[in-house]
Order: sequence, then structure tokens, then C-alpha cells
Amino acid sequence: MKKTIVITVLILIAAVFLSGCLQSQAPADQATRPKITIAIQPTQQADEIISSAKELEAFLEKRVNADIEIYVPMSYSAVVESLRFGHSQVGLMSAWPSAVSAELAGTDVVLAEVREVMIDGKKTNETYYYSHYIVMKNSSYTELEDLRGKRMAYASLTSTSGYLFPVAKLIDKGLISTPAPGKEADPKEFFGTVATPGGYGTAWDALKRGQADAGVIAGDVSEKLFNEVMDNTRIIETQGPIPSHGVVFSKDLKEPLRSELIDAFLELNEPEHQDLMRKLVSAIFVGFKRTSNEEHLAGLTTTLNTTGYKFTEKLG
Repeated sequence: MKKTIVITVLILIAAVFLSGCLQSQAPADQATRPKITIAIQPTQQADEIISSAKELEAFLEKRVNADIEIYVPMSYSAVVESLRFGHSQVGLMSAWPSAVSAELAGTDVVLAEVREVMIDGKKTNETYYYSHYIVMKNSSYTELEDLRGKRMAYASLTSTSGYLFPVAKLIDKGLISTPAPGKEADPKEFFGTVATPGGYGTAWDALKRGQADAGVIAGDVSEKLFNEVMDNTRIIETQGPIPSHGVVFSKDLKEPLRSELIDAFLELNEPEHQDLMRKLVSAIFVGFKRTSNEEHLAGLTTTLNTTGYKFTEKLG
């Protein structure tokens, strides 16, 4: 009987000791859990993005052995800088800053966003799209060359499809000069005035109100806006293909977390998860496709070299 009591007491003591060890080890285990910070290019108010980001954080943390933190820098350039200086390991951004990040921070575009885009007047799912110079249907202008000295409305100075590629088209057609080293192409060499009102919707407003003679539209806007514009305008020039947004990884993000995170993002392709990205980044999100800098950014890199443009917070 006494022997049984002694054994029972020893078991209880051992259980208490083991429990204490596990409790003391828990904080250390949690402390060693790696952290991945994801920076998202601002496309709307930061507080609106952050509220949706919590859902994506939870989704990713269930699939990746890491603590996930999503934050939205105050500017486009700050996303690149956060990757460059190690403040984040992942970026969700459009093609232009992705190319700059690859050059300055040595990052990799690992996933391209497949989106519902309009190509040749039809909705399709692709990782690329096109943009167009447009004039009103009753305009007398029939080709880009007719617009010399006229009023032009681009989308914004930091738009890949609404400024960068259209300006490169002017160089390709010999309408403006190739910039000298260290300089940037200037569409005002050709147009009389150049406006960059801040988006496709506002550029369209300027055109239909007669405040501009020509504008731009791209196949990655909402179907409603695209159809409204196409019903009232004519395309006089097209440029592209233009790469879609992507997921960018820093070199500091190592295996196995790298593969775990790619697999987790690819799960967002499933219909029941698509709304996570549609609410957060793009309303026309369909899924992700594996890619690389060489595959996704080649045409964009050529366009950047042609125009001499640097991705900065420009004022229009």
C-alpha cells in the first residue's frame, strides 16, 4: 500500500514538473516562430485595406508556419523601400514597382495575378492586358499622329498602362524623342497639354466633357467602365501586352517558408477563397499563376529603358 502511494506521488510530481517545463518552453517556442511581413501597394484608403487584410492574415497563418503581418505603406514607393531595406519580405504590387523592386532590391516576382480583363472587346482571364489611346466617336482624329499639339488626358503619372506604355508608344512611332541618359520621355513634346487627373474614370470624364481631345483606357478596368468608354469612343492606337499585378518575394524569404507561402497563395484560386483578394487588392481577381521576373517583366523592362522613367511619387 505504501509502495503504491509512493509511486502515485512520484507520478504526480513528475507530471507537475513536466507541465511546468512545457509552460516555460511555450514562450520560447512562440518566440522562435518566424515572422513574414507583407506590404500591399495602396489602391484605396489604408484603413479600408487593413480591415480586409485580417482575413488574409488568418488564411495564410493556417497554411504557413509563420506569423503573418500585413501592412499598407503610405505611398507606392514605400512598398519598394520596405522590401529593399528588409522591413517586409513579400509585396503585393503592380508591374511597374515590381520591376523597380527587382532592380533595386533583387526581388522575384513569383506569382502573376490572373484577372478578368477585356481584350478585343471580350472578357477573358489573363495575366496581361492592353491599353488604348481613344477619341470621341464624332472626333475627326483617326490616328495618333493627328493629335500633335492637342490636349491629352492620361490616367496618372504612376500608371503602367495609363501612362508608361502609352508614352513609350509615342517614342516607338517617332512622335517624341528617345530621352538622353538620365532623362525621362516627355509627352509634351508632342501634345499641346498633358493632364494626369488620377485614374481612368477621371480621365474619361475629362474627355467626354470636352476638356481633352484624347484619352486612354485599359482592359483591366471594370467591365462597366470599359463598356461605357467603348460605346462612346474610338480606339486610334493600342499598346501592350502589359503585365498584371504580382506577388513579389524578397531574397531573404527562404525555404521552406517560400514554397509554403506560394502554395497558400495558390489556394486563393479556389472559388470559395477568391473574395479574400477581391476585397483586398483587385475586384477582378481570378487567381495566381507561377511566373518569374524574366517571364512577367521582360516587356515592361524594355519599356522602362525606352522611356527612362523611374518609379517615384510624381505630382501630376
